[in-house]
Amino acid sequence: MTHVPLSAYQETLGMIYFARMLSKIRLHAVGDLREDFHENLGTGLDGRCVDFLRVSYADLCAQLLSGGDDEELLRWCYTNGRELSTGDLFIWNQYLRKVGWNDGVSEILVRRKQESGLAGHTEIQTMVDYFDYDEGRKS
Repeated sequence: MTHVPLSAYQETLGMIYFARMLSKIRLHAVGDLREDFHENLGTGLDGRCVDFLRVSYADLCAQLLSGGDDEELLRWCYTNGRELSTGDLFIWNQYLRKVGWNDGVSEILVRRKQESGLAGHTEIQTMVDYFDYDEGRKS
């Protein structure tokens, strides 16, 4: 049986999305990540997240596989990339909460909603909202 990752809204030390990315890495490592996630591992929002933290996805994966919980891994990113200030966290979280709403990702959101049979759900306005519907956390 394969699984979906955690919600993008899950916070780690005040940062949304990071726990979702780690969840995908962990599930993939044990062969338990839903197949449609495989192609985009380390790209898209994962890539934007590691870029924002200024660490490489490959290095983060290696660190995760050597152990540590989500908070320890985010602290590792702070040490090996950059530490996020309260302002940085605010900017990141606000950005993530709005990805897909009247921006360059809007077309992708429309396409994903159509492919998933969710085109009629007008309440889905952002990618992180889409994730929760597509992955069964909301209906």
